Amino acid sequence: MKIVTISDTHAPRRWKSCPPRVAEHLREADLILHAGDVCTASVLGELAAYAPVHAVLGNNDGPDVAAWGAPATLDLDLAGLKVSMIHDSGPSAGRLARMARRFPEADLVVFGHSHIPLDESAGGLRIFNPGSPTDRRRQPHGTIGLLTVADGRLQEARIVPVT
Repeated sequence: MKIVTISDTHAPRRWKSCPPRVAEHLREADLILHAGDVCTASVLGELAAYAPVHAVLGNNDGPDVAAWGAPATLDLDLAGLKVSMIHDSGPSAGRLARMARRFPEADLVVFGHSHIPLDESAGGLRIFNPGSPTDRRRQPHGTIGLLTVADGRLQEARIVPVT
């Protein structure tokens, strides 16, 4: 299973339409995970044209994103891999331990909010922030995350520059 993770698209201010380098990866996706700050549900509809989408609410998401079906947190079983999603994982200090307490059943927690890509693991939990494809802030590139899941395991996790 090929999964594209994305966060903090901030449409329509930052995401006018799907950037071409993001679309290249979406064309190969079996599933798309959006970790919040979509800002307008039309982005979720645009993404759903590529593959099924799961999303969580971000602090900038309006009622239309909630009406689309995005909850504050989400737990998924993806080919046997237990994945939890949240937009804001809190401060960087103690994040991994905090996410392990918050999502004790998860193998992987996907989050956003900071726009800073992160891939960290310890004690059987991996936390993953794909960054933002459209609002890189102090990062050198806009980014997305690519996950490969097979046989109940995360085979590969990569953060990929798209700008």
